[in-house]
Amino acid sequence: MSGFLADWLALREPHDARARNPTVLDAVIASLKAYRSIRIVDLACGTGSTLRALSPRMAAQQNWRLCDNDLGLLARVSATTKPNGVTVITLPLDLNRDLEAVLDGPVDLVTTSALLDLVSEPWLERLAVEIVARSIPFYAALSYDGRIEVSPTDPLDAAIVAAVNAHQRTDKGFGPALGPTAASAAIARFEALGYSVVHGKSDWVIGPQDREFQMEILGGWAGAARAMGGLPLADAVEWLTRRRDAVAAGLSSIRVGHVDFFAAPTTTR
Repeated sequence: MSGFLADWLALREPHDARARNPTVLDAVIASLKAYRSIRIVDLACGTGSTLRALSPRMAAQQNWRLCDNDLGLLARVSATTKPNGVTVITLPLDLNRDLEAVLDGPVDLVTTSALLDLVSEPWLERLAVEIVARSIPFYAALSYDGRIEVSPTDPLDAAIVAAVNAHQRTDKGFGPALGPTAASAAIARFEALGYSVVHGKSDWVIGPQDREFQMEILGGWAGAARAMGGLPLADAVEWLTRRRDAVAAGLSSIRVGHVDFFAAPTTTR
């Protein structure tokens, strides 16, 4: 499973990097300019995509604490060459059980990418309360928000998208997931707790040249539709066949909606 997941993360990382909202990213970097040394905790780090996206933009000494429950992914992080001025510690842990522990100690920034749409409302509340109690800024990137556009259109697109969004709300290990409402729920909660929030869209824009990525996404969507059972198997298979034919012909493009945000205390730490 680690190998498959690592391959998927490698396939999506260039698209994630392009999609990250520049206004939100600028706000993160600007908030840290006065620091000579920065201590960062990255939740559900995968193979370290957030580290690779942020570290080149920060001049300060950086000390990263990367957390994930997948030992195979953490091993890939450890094997990655780190830029000068960057130290990395990897921590294998279960965020459902050990969230509070990983936030203990001096921390200047908490980050995560593509995590919040997988967590439940109670877990998100836990996260927000713990971060605010410690007065730590929080950068959350690439939370899926339910928007999908596919071209050319197909009569079954709406049914597939509905099934995908329903599947996004199933339990991903943290209880029933917030799925497409995660980013808006998180933004509202941090604002209610007194944080200021900068947010914006960070959509994947996937062109006809991105054939391998499209094939993986479409296969995943068809699988989600079959798992939810709202669409006959034959219909899902036929939809996937038509879609893959369009990809192979260089005619397919996809837009997948995501949201980035940066939540920060309104008072100086």
